[in-house]
Amino acid sequence: MTAFTLAEAEGSPEPIRMGFGRGLAAAGDADERVVALCADLTESTQMHLFRQRHPERFIEVGVAEQNLVTVAAGLAHAGFIPFTSSYAAFSPGRNWEQIKTTACLNDQPVKVVGSHAGLNVGPDGATHQMLEDITLMRVLPNMVVVAPADAREAEAATRAIAADSRPAYLRLARDATNAVFDSYGEFEIGKALSLREGSDVGIVATGTMTREALSAAALLEQEGVSAAVLHVPTIKPLDHEAIVALAEATGFIVTVEEGQRVGGLGGAVAESLAERLPTRVIRLGVDDRFGESGPPKELVRRFGLDAESLAKRIQESLALVAG
Repeated sequence: MTAFTLAEAEGSPEPIRMGFGRGLAAAGDADERVVALCADLTESTQMHLFRQRHPERFIEVGVAEQNLVTVAAGLAHAGFIPFTSSYAAFSPGRNWEQIKTTACLNDQPVKVVGSHAGLNVGPDGATHQMLEDITLMRVLPNMVVVAPADAREAEAATRAIAADSRPAYLRLARDATNAVFDSYGEFEIGKALSLREGSDVGIVATGTMTREALSAAALLEQEGVSAAVLHVPTIKPLDHEAIVALAEATGFIVTVEEGQRVGGLGGAVAESLAERLPTRVIRLGVDDRFGESGPPKELVRRFGLDAESLAKRIQESLALVAG
């Protein structure tokens, strides 16, 4: 199992994408086959850290996301390990078909890094708030889908993805978020992490929502509700064993994600339990809506995904189940 220690909620906030930048630079140090391609967003996606260290292995493609992944697929076929970065709204939002046909269909180890995903893009509004990417990417055969909870996990996940032979999608947030982990060992693709034990409800979270889920569980404890928290950084392949174990322990599952709840983490968990251990599942996320423009924290609250809102919605769901 991954060795880790949890951080305090008041820890210094840091953008998750910064962890990716450090991880990619380290992956480039470890393996000369690692190359990086960007669609004119090098500093925004933190890929400039790799460019500074390995300029001879960096390619600026420009604002051409379809070319971004097709060139990467060609490099992968030639024996390289290419990482591509852009905003998630554009990659995979704009080039999904090219990812499908050049990377996944040919089973090439193209690593698609979608930065600025979710509501935390804030003032950029609905056009740039990619909420559908988990759904889009997890339906692709051969594709690994990872959504780290903080910068430390993103750094470890990047190194793990570089060493893995499959195509992969790494989902990153823009805004600075409080750390979930104070320390983090090796990232294990396909492994969920139990962050808190509980018996009344099991909260399954991914990405930026894991910190909110931990805070919501603490609020629920004050109301006499024992909530377990399972962090799922790998949506595909899903850790079915951990999901089933949590369902057996609590009998009631709530999933939380900063994206469309249809087809995302919640869909994956519901599918898993429907086939293995039918369990009551409540899926919390963006409910068939587009995003809006505003400060990230206000948007998370408006869409009912902050800790206070989550705790209230979970209590209401428990009351319905009990009734």
